[in-house]
Amino acid sequence: MSLRSKWLTWHDRRRLAALNRTLAAAAPRAQGPAVVFFNASARLWGLSQNAAFQWLTAWSLRLRGVPVVQLVCAAGLPRCVLAAARDGGQAPPPCRMCRAQSARLYRAWPTVPLPPTAPLPGVHTAPLPDLLAWEHDGLPLGDLITPALRWALRRHTLPDDPRTRALARAFLQGAWATAQAFRSVLARQRPRAVVVFNGQFYPEATVAYLARAAGVRTVTHEVGLRPLTGFFTTGEATAYPIRIPPDFRLSPRQQARLDAYLSRRFQGDFSMAGVRFWPHMQGLDDAFWGRARRFRAIVPVFTNVVFDTSQKHAHVLFPHMFAWLDGLAEVMQRHPEVLFVLRAHPDEHRPGKAAAESVRDWVRRRGLDARPNVLFVDSDQYLSSYELITHSKVVLIYNSTIGLEAVLLGKPVLAAAAARFTAYPIVYLPASPAAYWQQLEDFLTAEQVPLPPEFREHARRFLYYQLYKVSLPFDRWVEPHPLARGYVRLRAFAPESLRPDASPTVAALHRGLLEGGEFVLEPEPEE
Repeated sequence: MSLRSKWLTWHDRRRLAALNRTLAAAAPRAQGPAVVFFNASARLWGLSQNAAFQWLTAWSLRLRGVPVVQLVCAAGLPRCVLAAARDGGQAPPPCRMCRAQSARLYRAWPTVPLPPTAPLPGVHTAPLPDLLAWEHDGLPLGDLITPALRWALRRHTLPDDPRTRALARAFLQGAWATAQAFRSVLARQRPRAVVVFNGQFYPEATVAYLARAAGVRTVTHEVGLRPLTGFFTTGEATAYPIRIPPDFRLSPRQQARLDAYLSRRFQGDFSMAGVRFWPHMQGLDDAFWGRARRFRAIVPVFTNVVFDTSQKHAHVLFPHMFAWLDGLAEVMQRHPEVLFVLRAHPDEHRPGKAAAESVRDWVRRRGLDARPNVLFVDSDQYLSSYELITHSKVVLIYNSTIGLEAVLLGKPVLAAAAARFTAYPIVYLPASPAAYWQQLEDFLTAEQVPLPPEFREHARRFLYYQLYKVSLPFDRWVEPHPLARGYVRLRAFAPESLRPDASPTVAALHRGLLEGGEFVLEPEPEE
């Protein structure tokens, strides 16, 4: 650890302790049913964005007199998701470091430990398919651990090998320990609401499953689309369900605000969860056009990261993204007159999060990199997707957000999976695999693919609502950590700033948690 890192850590811990004291002194006596928080998969050390969002939300409730209870892992998970992602679950998690940070964060309100528990019977001799379908005491534990297992191993297809089975057994044991601890919380606290990070990693997924089964208002959250914003929902946060009022229309000021955002976005000036994907953008050069001129049309194909937790909600037509790509490979062979530009997601080979099952490997295995009408753009190549889109005939996506942006650039989009925006008429999403392949064939052979005017209108409404209505800003209380991407530092702030009448973010959180309302900003924050 560098001297600067040591100084920042010392300074941040002092500020956290001081804020806990100041906020505790300002909080009235808590009364009534509690709100339970849990985020075992949000961080191991320091303060991630989602851990900060929960901590600030909990304190805002305490300052209103609402009791808060934090479920805290006390070495109860044989393998936690974040630690397992580092080495595939080969080493024990860093429990001492994690528990110390939990003690610093939550010392000012009640906590409930999640300790180890007795082993699950039978799991140590079961093959992987049985482990992924495992049920115990009425809980679908196998289903609850599968998204986390894929995320930790950085792949969708899970091999039935000793490493995968060992990690699946550890996750099953951890889910069972979580269930036992949370069931006792439900019985004693009878909470008015439960708030969990992400909702797909197995500890939080287990808590969310039990809370919903008990009829408790259950809220999941993730990072929002703008920097230092959070998205809270009573649905699945990784699916980003957004309910736009039917009469919502953009005012001239809102139109201008969205145009300014898109201008920056189309230059690559954006980040997500503290990660900036594009250090620069490279335009379409002479080499590209020398190749592209030999074809009748350009069709970009945008892929996703297959282990991302959002993918659980996507597969409405195909069992997974590679099944769709296998079908596309046959289409590419049948249409040598079309240049297919196959683009890997920029996050697919991010250091520390590189995919073990990647589009790059799929392309090489299928021999597509040798086909004259297929151009593969890897995740570390900064070719401008937006310039590519403007010259395309139709854009193909699995469920990438760039499909929404392509429509805003005036191009029709054919989706192969459910996305956060496919609930609205924005892209073409056929009703079945057969209908998808027929629609694609019609588009490839047509002179021109139509873009209904209402698609662009709904795209603008959706994106504005996602940016400025349901992405709740927390930048008043946190700032990016200068050395740890995706982590934050607490700013100095007064307790009064966490009251609903002082913050649209806090007002939205309290409406959603305490009043059964939506987590929507009213009024919208100014730039």
